[in-house]
Amino acid sequence: MREPLPEWPMFGLAEDVRPALRQARQGNSPLVLATLTAVEGGGPRPPGTQMVFAVGVAAGYFSGGCVESDVADHAFACLADGEPRTLVYGAGSPWPDIRLLCGARIEIFLEKVEADDPALESLLAAETARTPCLWVSDGRRRWCGPPDQAPAMSAAVSRAYDPVPRLVVFGSDPTAIAIATLGVHSGFATTLVRPKGPETPPPVPGLAYRRDEPDQALAAIGCDAWTAVAIATHSLELDQAALAAALPSAAGYVGLLGARRRLPERLAPLRAAGVAEEVLTRVHAPIGLDIGGKAPWEVAVSVIGQIMALRHAQASA
Repeated sequence: MREPLPEWPMFGLAEDVRPALRQARQGNSPLVLATLTAVEGGGPRPPGTQMVFAVGVAAGYFSGGCVESDVADHAFACLADGEPRTLVYGAGSPWPDIRLLCGARIEIFLEKVEADDPALESLLAAETARTPCLWVSDGRRRWCGPPDQAPAMSAAVSRAYDPVPRLVVFGSDPTAIAIATLGVHSGFATTLVRPKGPETPPPVPGLAYRRDEPDQALAAIGCDAWTAVAIATHSLELDQAALAAALPSAAGYVGLLGARRRLPERLAPLRAAGVAEEVLTRVHAPIGLDIGGKAPWEVAVSVIGQIMALRHAQASA
């Protein structure tokens, strides 16, 4: 008999299930990967949403409490017999007593994955290497690798994975700390950079910290299309150094804290150094969405909101 899911569904805060997959694999435990494959009627989660179940492991959510416990029952049955299965909730479901309050119909595919499955190894290796990959599975055979190399096979699940979003925050004041903290809680691999700062990092669990100069920090961290850079130093010299390092990079987002009227002054040294105008236009300044607030957490919400909005817009383009 499986353990009941916790009363407080903290496991549902995990949007990315790869840490749970890694946890199960490190424990040499088989797992069940549950993937939402179809949604009708405006369900709370989009197709591709996933949950992971293993002994001592649960991550993700589908409905905010309507079906998770029943899915867990089926997942542990799948662990026991190894048979893939599709669960239907809503119209046409064999379990009419389990309803989504939104009235949606959803389909969820369950597959048992052994800890030493090569596709699982490839998925986690791609995460480490920060390369996109595609998971293709019919429930018994599965493959994971570069999207343009996917084999031709009848698949119940075809799910793309991007690298974990990354956030680099330059600064040291409460606003910079708030941006970095909210980044951690929002699932970003987050680093706070404070050149020549104290040796002791800020007391924020999960936050990386660097004390080197902007160009050295970004070179060590690495910038790719899934990297966002938020510059909030309140130092003209540091702002310019961080901009000079971030703008030519592959970072998908570069934001600068400060008043709009001072932006030409702050970009002038970069123009004088020959930075092209099309590069300078990459700067989001003033940083963040205009939500009308200037308190640290308000600015942090506006910054993370802007980064997420742009990311989702690019994904749907």
